[in-house]
Amino acid sequence: MKYIQRSIEKVLKKAAREFPVVVLTGPRQAGKTTVLKHLYEKSHRYISLELPDVRAAASDDPRGFIEMYPPPVVFDEVQHAPDLLPYIKERVDADRNTAGQYILTGSQNILLAQNITETLAGRSAVLRLFPMTYHEQAGVPGHPLPWEKGKRSDRKKVPLNTLWRNILLGGYPELVAGGKRDLPLWHGSYIQTYLERDVRTLRQVGDLTQFQMFLRALAARSAQLLNLTEIARDIGVAVNTVKSWLSVLEASYQVIILRPYFENIGKRLVKSPKVYFTDTGTLCYIVGLKDPEHARKGPMGGAIMETAVVSDIYRTLMHRGETPQMYFWRTSSGTEVDVVIDEGNRLIPIEIKSSATPNRNMAKGIETFREDFGEKASKGYLICPCDAPLPLGPDASSWPIYDL
Repeated sequence: MKYIQRSIEKVLKKAAREFPVVVLTGPRQAGKTTVLKHLYEKSHRYISLELPDVRAAASDDPRGFIEMYPPPVVFDEVQHAPDLLPYIKERVDADRNTAGQYILTGSQNILLAQNITETLAGRSAVLRLFPMTYHEQAGVPGHPLPWEKGKRSDRKKVPLNTLWRNILLGGYPELVAGGKRDLPLWHGSYIQTYLERDVRTLRQVGDLTQFQMFLRALAARSAQLLNLTEIARDIGVAVNTVKSWLSVLEASYQVIILRPYFENIGKRLVKSPKVYFTDTGTLCYIVGLKDPEHARKGPMGGAIMETAVVSDIYRTLMHRGETPQMYFWRTSSGTEVDVVIDEGNRLIPIEIKSSATPNRNMAKGIETFREDFGEKASKGYLICPCDAPLPLGPDASSWPIYDL
């Protein structure tokens, strides 16, 4: 299978030159092992802790295991052997000046983050790898986003049907690089494996059928305000159970929670968060969409398009080693901006539409946002499946999603 370059590679190399331990987390099948083998196959030994006998050896005698596999070494899925971490710390503390000694991967954020924070604080850089961004899939990783310096629209136009086929495909490398695959079979197997492994590891879920109902209910609300009480009522479980299950999805990188942007501007603002699935292929599978045309013209077309853009921006920033400062803005009267990116010195308002023919009226939310926030709010962007960038008055421009 052809290797596809990832934009996180540059950040990984930099972290491995500066920290004795580098931790790479992210959802299963996002390409963590592939990237690390590509970068460090010649310089580091690779040990997978998913294998039962290796895991048992690491748990039974962690000190002996560390001595058997001295650095530089990659320990894959290290959350299966958390007892190794104190001994890695001991080894690193004996030689703090050597960078890139240990590279660790893991797929479960709750378990891994807690152990890393407690044991390797100050000794490790933590990075996150998600499914591929559009630029990575197109072979041009690292390109700037539309509002960033140096960005220009130079990508070849993608036909609408191809765009929606890619949305149904999703960004997992095995699908992107693997040629023609049975998408429902792949995504179904992925979700089943995820249920069996991560859900049962992170939380005690007695009834997987109910959890699958929760998944469908949440997927149907992607890009919407999140009402946990409503979901709990619809599937017949307690609100605390829904909160717990949502935390599992967020911890295993299946969903993104976007919170509202607040600043004292004298308006009543909506306080509920919004939820987005990390991968549009997963989302479309859960809601039963298999045909690009059906997905585009169906009732969830707009929500799927919004999910595609939000998740792509989120993944792009994550693959740079940044923590995305992404929000949405909505007043109680219904005026809304889908995404607000806070860069510290400026706010970038972004609207997302599924229409291929943008007009100025679609940017009304951006205009109101700029009126309210004044000089702090920069010119906004309307992301949509249009052919090329177009001005939409003094406050916004449209931008084609395929060149995000």
